[in-house]
Amino acid sequence: MTMKDTEEKGKDKDRDAGLAGRLLKVRTILVVGEINQKLAQQVMGQLVVLDQESNDPITVFINSQGGHVESGDTIYDMIKFVRSPVRVVGTGWVASAAITIFLGAKKENRFSLPNTRFLIHQPSGGAFGAAADIQIEAEEIVKMRQRINEIIASETGQEVKRVENDTERNFWMSAEEAKGYGIVGKIIANRREIE
Repeated sequence: MTMKDTEEKGKDKDRDAGLAGRLLKVRTILVVGEINQKLAQQVMGQLVVLDQESNDPITVFINSQGGHVESGDTIYDMIKFVRSPVRVVGTGWVASAAITIFLGAKKENRFSLPNTRFLIHQPSGGAFGAAADIQIEAEEIVKMRQRINEIIASETGQEVKRVENDTERNFWMSAEEAKGYGIVGKIIANRREIE
């Protein structure tokens, strides 16, 4: 890596840190890209800090293809844990584990920009090793799937059986379809509609 590359990388980090600080001042959190442990730690910390500062609403913008299920569960639980009301805004796509995060907010606080797409499906996983270990992993995936289906059903008002059927395969929805399903509370076009 050249000196110029190192300087550019440093500038990128400084710019990202400055943006994150400015977002926190306006009580806004971004959940963008793959959901993983690092993102979960960052969002948890931001939620706790903002909740400690005041009980004013926190806005979380979500644009994610999903990722690690338990990392998504952590953010979902933390949204419910903090005292501050959390508003979520879907933009781009809200898929897989990102749906769980999105459903952490109360229905009246779940917003979508008009062109957002939503995806629910069953969790997937890969297990290697001894047959006994593969069996254990398969059993855990079945439990995980049931838990996720129950969360989706509880937060949307759908019957668990319908959710089980819908998550058998990739189930894509437009913002309007997600609103009809009970995932989205309101479709918005500008920020004034949530303030």
